Amino acid sequence: MPIIDAQVHAYERNHPGRPWHAVLAGPPEVTGEQMVAAMDANGVDGAILISAFTMYRYDTSYAVSVRNRFPGCFALIKPVDPANPSVADMIAEWKRTPGTVAVRMLLVRGGYNEDPADPGLNRVLKEAARLSMPVNLHIAGRLDQGIELIRRNPDTQIIVDHLGLVQPYDPPPPKEPWAELPKALTLAELPNVAIKITGACTLSHEPFPYNDIWDPVCRVIDAFGLDRCLWGTDWTRAVNFLSFAQGVEAFRVTGRISDSDKVKLMGGTTSRIYGWSPQRG
Repeated sequence: MPIIDAQVHAYERNHPGRPWHAVLAGPPEVTGEQMVAAMDANGVDGAILISAFTMYRYDTSYAVSVRNRFPGCFALIKPVDPANPSVADMIAEWKRTPGTVAVRMLLVRGGYNEDPADPGLNRVLKEAARLSMPVNLHIAGRLDQGIELIRRNPDTQIIVDHLGLVQPYDPPPPKEPWAELPKALTLAELPNVAIKITGACTLSHEPFPYNDIWDPVCRVIDAFGLDRCLWGTDWTRAVNFLSFAQGVEAFRVTGRISDSDKVKLMGGTTSRIYGWSPQRG
């Protein structure tokens, strides 16, 4: 089974032809070529390439160009704007784009309406369900809203970003980084919800291999089951805490889960939920 990172970004340096909207914590650039080289160096076979919202907002042109250059390495996820009255048409168009596997909404960072009954937010989830397209939901910082929004849309395949928890961009990690985990775990009751164990190492108070993450991570695995847990590094955002190699190896070397469990967590579940596997030449 291939190893698949459930969240990476690729982006160019800021330039007038494709200007950034804001600066993301991370290297000044991580081009498609650099991302593939990092994956190759660390035994990662493929990745879910999420268009970088901080830099590009809803413009996915760079991510699409990377995927088209390396079609066997990446699948694509696009952030969508629920306030756009044409969002349903945009999701349908995205569905037809080669390499796409999901759309994404970031509740806090997108500045979206805080009402879980908001028509735009629900329109995105309903249209995605109609098209059998999963939705990545970044609900950190708005867990109550996110949980209610998800409950209103039981037919939509939801993948909760980053454990549902607020994660830092710069050290040190929060004093109690897992404080809201019990609330996030209530989503395990809903069969249409999977959860991304991405960026978990940024919540550690210990050096590599970040052994203190494993008690809470195992709580997530126990609650959701490995068939609904997806590993990933979120490397570019996490760069001020750890290297890409450390983000991979922390999960590869741990003795807290078996080798067969690692096969599911580090690729099998991601492949099944998104319906995609890397095809490296």
